[in-house]
Amino acid sequence: MKPVLAAFALLLALPVQAAEKLTVALDWTPNTNHVGLYVALARGWFADAGLDVEILPYTDTSSGTLVATGVAEFGILSAVGFHSQRSMGADMTAVMAVVQHETGRLVFNGEREDIQRPADLDGLTYAGFGSAWENALISSIIRHDGGEGTFETVTLGTSAYEALANGSVDFTLEVSTWEGVNSDLLGRPQRWFSYADYGVPDQHTTFLGGNADWLAANSATAGAFVKAAQRGYAFAADNPHEAADLLIAGADGMLSNPELVHASMRALVDGGFLKDPGEPVGLIDPELFTGITGFLFEAGILRDADGDVHETMPDVSGWYTNRYLAD
Repeated sequence: MKPVLAAFALLLALPVQAAEKLTVALDWTPNTNHVGLYVALARGWFADAGLDVEILPYTDTSSGTLVATGVAEFGILSAVGFHSQRSMGADMTAVMAVVQHETGRLVFNGEREDIQRPADLDGLTYAGFGSAWENALISSIIRHDGGEGTFETVTLGTSAYEALANGSVDFTLEVSTWEGVNSDLLGRPQRWFSYADYGVPDQHTTFLGGNADWLAANSATAGAFVKAAQRGYAFAADNPHEAADLLIAGADGMLSNPELVHASMRALVDGGFLKDPGEPVGLIDPELFTGITGFLFEAGILRDADGDVHETMPDVSGWYTNRYLAD
């Protein structure tokens, strides 16, 4: 056998190195906050990094719990949920800011003449989702405007938006880049109050987080995954229409309204939510991170592992890292 052919035969006989398997948990059913993951999968950037990435189906178990317990190596995490779980000792670290600024807002029927300012919400009925954050947030907004911060709450979950539309409740909270966009498409008139206008710190509303113990033991793999995901989100920021199509295709029929997906992607990009000028996509801002943690601490939302309210502000320096991001 000729030397070249012998070498080729030997190469074929060597075992192929298998891609490393990783799982990612979602914080909700597929939506545009997850677009970078689906882009990276579709364009083969995870595979190029030697990774076999599976996006787990959404379940009733929170993504933070799945990450903290090691069921998933990574997860998309709502910011307030992350802060709350991390303060109780959950084993996870934020490794990328998926959404750079606050996308939430307090909304009400745009035809309501009796609501002109947050203080007008005193005594009205709020359609909520069952978290301590909501009460602290809304009370703070109303009091900042000179009101008492008192209101009635009915917990409705995603039914809140229909209840608002039919007048069963007076106000609710929404994500402007998803529910807000959908309300526009449905022709529902809305007005809103932005949190930051009434004393609530801006924040990264969504993180990509990893299991802290796993990150410490698998730094190189973690860096490869995060950089590929970051590349996906950067692509989405520059190519929202194509990214929306890749998300729709990758979600396997779970996104039945392409118009909403495309409109949501435009809202994310036009609002500057995916990328700050002059900064890498995904960069976690220490001031934003610490600022919202301080708000949650002052509101008595952050609890320790025993369920007791923290008496002193936790040290959050180890709760997040930018080390795995590309410059």
